[in-house]
Amino acid sequence: MTGKISALYRYPIKGFTPEGQASAALTAGWFFPGDRLYAVEDGPSGFDPADPKFISKMKFAVLAKTAAVAKVRTLYDEHDGSVRATAPGAEDLRAPFETEPGRAAFADWLTAVLGGDVAGPLRVVAGEGHRFTDHPQGCVSIVNLASVRALGAKIGVPIDPLRFRANLYVDGWPAWAENDWRGKTLSLGAARATVFEPIVRCAATSVDPTTAVRDVDVPAALFEQFGHVLCGVYVHIAQGGVVRAGDAAGLA
Repeated sequence: MTGKISALYRYPIKGFTPEGQASAALTAGWFFPGDRLYAVEDGPSGFDPADPKFISKMKFAVLAKTAAVAKVRTLYDEHDGSVRATAPGAEDLRAPFETEPGRAAFADWLTAVLGGDVAGPLRVVAGEGHRFTDHPQGCVSIVNLASVRALGAKIGVPIDPLRFRANLYVDGWPAWAENDWRGKTLSLGAARATVFEPIVRCAATSVDPTTAVRDVDVPAALFEQFGHVLCGVYVHIAQGGVVRAGDAAGLA
């Protein structure tokens, strides 16, 4: 049961643009590097940067409730903490996210781009050591590409794997094998991880990440075709190490 890591992604701003990575240094007990560092609050959420705690993604500007978020392209520069943002019909923006004025500038720019698609006011939030994952214990996510292809084959529509916003995409595993791996150990390149639980999919996966159109009801299709709404697994890193595209990935 060994496949290979096909691609690695981080999502510095929750709900926004995937950023491909050639490699990642995974740390035991920690999150994927550079992942879900920031979120954009869509109206008061109750998030306290001084005492950060898990909050439902529906409090933020995310694809699950706002498909138009996919129109925006962001790129995070970890060297200077800035974000570059583009969107159709808007001037490009470069904002220093390590400063409050920089975050406010992005929020203002985004408000103009998204307009009535969000409730607002928008505010970029972050907390020391906090990550805005969809699950309070979901440290790193993995999607099996065979499972994505199996869904596409059943409904007769190719499904872009980026709809599932995983950190690692793996090829070579049998479709849906991962649904039975809760508690099992995976070897991921030089790292090892324990499967926490399968990922329950939501409306975010129904948005085409290229067109920003909600075109396929993925959770409904999963249930109709396979009797579940799962795709991918959350894992906890048990042993740190570097993982790269092309590395072996499988049951240890």
